[in-house]
Amino acid sequence: MARRRKGRPVDGILLLDKPEGISSNDALQKVKRIYFAEKAGHTGALDPLATGMLPICLGEATKFSQFLLDSDKRYRVVARLGIRTNTSDSDGEVIQERSVDVTPEQLDQCIDQFRGETDQVPSMFSALKYQGRPLYEYAREGIDVPRESRKITVYEANLIRFEHDEVEMDIHCSKGTYIRTIVDDLGEMLGCGAHVIKLRRTAVAQYPAEKMITLCELESLLQEAQQKEEPPKNLLDPLLLPADTAVQSLPEVNLIPELAEMVQKGQAVQILDAPDKTQLRLTKGDERIFIGVGEMNDDGKIAPKRLVVFRS
Repeated sequence: MARRRKGRPVDGILLLDKPEGISSNDALQKVKRIYFAEKAGHTGALDPLATGMLPICLGEATKFSQFLLDSDKRYRVVARLGIRTNTSDSDGEVIQERSVDVTPEQLDQCIDQFRGETDQVPSMFSALKYQGRPLYEYAREGIDVPRESRKITVYEANLIRFEHDEVEMDIHCSKGTYIRTIVDDLGEMLGCGAHVIKLRRTAVAQYPAEKMITLCELESLLQEAQQKEEPPKNLLDPLLLPADTAVQSLPEVNLIPELAEMVQKGQAVQILDAPDKTQLRLTKGDERIFIGVGEMNDDGKIAPKRLVVFRS
């Protein structure tokens, strides 16, 4: 007998403003419970210390979460100079303290070295896996494992404030960039050490910051629905963004209904003037109903890759 799923089928993306002090998975589980959703996933973890935009994908939207994982991010970070920790943030243990003798000119010169494409070695206190285990598990056991550097791109690194031993920056970067590592490397360049004391993710892809909502606001809406004795979905579901917002950067191919139905049955189709791109956002008919993501195969046809399942 098939196991009965818990929760209701609900599709869309919630832009959660994650609070400080909880993990991204804890935040995900709270949202999943509030929505009573049968399926949910987040799109790129934030440290417990960090706050800000954490897109939560529900239902069919989880199929397209990878595109948000791969998207650019923007952060506002406050670093403290003079102290280095084992986690590169204030949640870690102090491993070194040094005097701070840094001029604004030195700081600008060092920040400039992070702009553009560089190689970054991830922190041991990260969720990257080595032989099936997250690096932070090895770090907590005092085990250092080999880590390969990765290419990252910092599109912008703007100094917002430099007061006493605090440095505040706005950073726009590519996927896989560890802000804690940038701060730690900056501290070593300056010769005094540094660690993150505040971190806020202000943007993911092109999502608007004004669409973010807090857990407290969600809880309040849930309580309001219960007090009014109406279905919570009436107040909660309007907050969700459509699943296709995760793939808005992909070129669109609008299929006539006949071809769309073939794609939805798993068949590859030939169309004229297809964009010369590997991955495509597929829509159906004049209503431009999003049906999923396709890719160009070796025969020059559009083949389905990830499709939306429409519920009756």
